[in-house]
Amino acid sequence: MVGHPERSGGTGGAAILVIQKDLDQFMLLLHVSDIHFRSPDCLDSNLDPERPYRTRLLQDVRARVAELGPVGAILVGGDIAFKGAADEYQVAMTWLRELAAVAGCPIERVFVVPGNHDVDRAIAQRPATRNVRAAISQAGAERRDRELRAQIMDSDTGRALLAPIGAYNEFAKDLNCQVYFPERLYWKQDLELDHGVTLRVHGLTSSLLSGTDGNDTRESLYLSPLQTVLDPVDDVVNLVLCHHPPDWLMDQDDANDAICGRASIHMFGHKHRQRIQRDPQYIRFSAGAVNPDRQEPGWLPGYNLVDVRVAGEGKDRVLRIEAHLRQWQSNPDQFRAVLDAGGEDVFRHEIRIPSSTLSGVSVVDDAGIGGSESLYQPADSADADSEAAMGDPITRNLVFRFWKLQSSQRREIALGLDLITEDEMRVPEPERYGRALIRASERGKLDELARQVAQKESQ
Repeated sequence: MVGHPERSGGTGGAAILVIQKDLDQFMLLLHVSDIHFRSPDCLDSNLDPERPYRTRLLQDVRARVAELGPVGAILVGGDIAFKGAADEYQVAMTWLRELAAVAGCPIERVFVVPGNHDVDRAIAQRPATRNVRAAISQAGAERRDRELRAQIMDSDTGRALLAPIGAYNEFAKDLNCQVYFPERLYWKQDLELDHGVTLRVHGLTSSLLSGTDGNDTRESLYLSPLQTVLDPVDDVVNLVLCHHPPDWLMDQDDANDAICGRASIHMFGHKHRQRIQRDPQYIRFSAGAVNPDRQEPGWLPGYNLVDVRVAGEGKDRVLRIEAHLRQWQSNPDQFRAVLDAGGEDVFRHEIRIPSSTLSGVSVVDDAGIGGSESLYQPADSADADSEAAMGDPITRNLVFRFWKLQSSQRREIALGLDLITEDEMRVPEPERYGRALIRASERGKLDELARQVAQKESQ
């Protein structure tokens, strides 16, 4: 059984991860949303009225981690910025580093999706963007997904549709959570649990139509069947991370049916209302905003800590979930536990694991995954997914280090390994090198990529 990864060495050099054996393996997930870093307020912490709430959240996370253990992954459900400005993301990354540090979680295990406030509305109002969005939103329900596919397959209209989240993409590339067309309308990454079970996180993009006509309204956005494939593979538990809940979507019924039928864990933001919904097939979390508008009714910052573990063997395996919902109170300033109907401060739930043909699972040894000499494992099963497999700690650390190189160094490595073409040098970096990194995984070149990144770091 694989325990929490422990890492030595900084992100500037090759990370060494020790995979520990643990008799009670679990994954503690930290779910936050709607942080709303607003410039110019957030640019000077001494003049930022929201900073104290974020500081109290850091303090509360530190205290909870002391009780529950370190966080395995931080899932950020959108609205990281307030107006999609580059300087807001710079402050956001600094704070996320602080959050990761107190949570005992490596920064490269932070996952993000865009929300409506991550859209630059000035860009969204440009004619090219308005036109492509209108073509999608005004298409009949029976042909809207085909229209979306046609628009993202065209380089000009695809770029126009992506342009409003350009600053988000520049921020998210370090975390391998950027969006680009046509092949990455959403992202997915795997987190290993136990008993041969993988938690596959699907980061969905619900804000493609946000910001065109002022404030978004219910049923004005579109997710599409292109994002809700959520392939229900054996031994894989699907987790959906998305900013807007289904009732904000034009295709809300279809999207909700697909998510409920194929994903066991749902995490949404946007509403600023902290809720939990339990069903025999799934559990759904609605995050309280980290920084809601202090003038809005029912203003209550909040966040969730979700302990996910596998119990049982073979076909009898179940997913056991213990959720800790933390909510703000004033006088005194602090976060407190939300209680369930029985007065308990933990919400418990159990979900059956998708059927498996496995009867057991081999123990991973300290020498590496399965004892292989390579740190980066190629996908080797019929259900394997090269992009999703990049969610392992070693590969995400490599991605993080790759993005810290100089642009010329990234270019040299990617061209030298035939991971990009000369024509792709004209596309934005988050898209260009996002493709290159996934191709390295697909083509079994991650070891060579790691060697070259280490060489550049030592120069």
